[in-house]
Amino acid sequence: MSRRRKGRDVNGILVIDKPAGVTSNGILQQVKRLFGAAKAGHTGALDPLATGVLPLCFGEATKFSQMMLDSDKAYIATARLGVRTETGDSEGAVVAEKPVPAGLTAEVLEPLLDGFRGDIQQVPSMYSALKHKGRPLYEYAREGIEVERPARPVTIYELTLLDIRENELDIAVSCTKGTYIRSLVEDIGEALGCGAHVTALRRTMASGFTLADAHAVSDLEAMRERGESLDGLLVAPDAALSMFPEHRLAGQALVSILNGQPVRIPGQAYDGFVRLYANESANESFVGLAEAFPEGEQTNLVPRRLVKSSGKR
Repeated sequence: MSRRRKGRDVNGILVIDKPAGVTSNGILQQVKRLFGAAKAGHTGALDPLATGVLPLCFGEATKFSQMMLDSDKAYIATARLGVRTETGDSEGAVVAEKPVPAGLTAEVLEPLLDGFRGDIQQVPSMYSALKHKGRPLYEYAREGIEVERPARPVTIYELTLLDIRENELDIAVSCTKGTYIRSLVEDIGEALGCGAHVTALRRTMASGFTLADAHAVSDLEAMRERGESLDGLLVAPDAALSMFPEHRLAGQALVSILNGQPVRIPGQAYDGFVRLYANESANESFVGLAEAFPEGEQTNLVPRRLVKSSGKR
């Protein structure tokens, strides 16, 4: 007999504005307790130093967490020039100090930054959560073990210089998944010849959500103290899937999909993932994701991630 999970059946996505000094998992567990939820997960951890957009998935929304993890991200970072640390941020011990080049201006920096825009190769930090032989790299780093890390392709869509001070830079970055801002800052410091590390990092966008969508944990706690329900803050799972086209199903096609069977859709040209919705008078809810395979004048839709209930759009 299976053990019954503790907690309520809560479904949806909540975007948190993560504060500095706590882990993403710590925030997840705190919010999960506030909701009394049975099942929850986050969609990509932020370092304790970092703040900003942290989408949390509850219940049925966890089925789409990997796709949210694979989404593009955006950040604002402050780089301290002239100092390298073992972790690439201000939480690590200083390993080298060099003078900052004199006369740094936007005109001087822009050509250098241009070399980091577009498709680049990036070597992940030893203090990242990437795994080697089943263990995260940061565990090896804490033991003083250096693991060879092959460079990985990432794309920097935008790299904007926001401000220059005597020994600091503020930059805004829009990038693909898997981009390490600490590594980017370290590489910029190396290109300048003085080294650099991150002193502040704020994620401004993830999974299509921005800071405008984010809630402070303290506000959630205040709502609970006032006896207010938190469920109204949740958005439906499909809110994070707007990058995929939508298709509406009715009748036998809908029944087949709900039973996990593929269906053929004539006259459509989908390719890749498609959001599915019921298209019936009493039910226009989100059904889930299917993978589309074009075949001549029709498309085969194969169900991949279906939800038990729709929630709000």
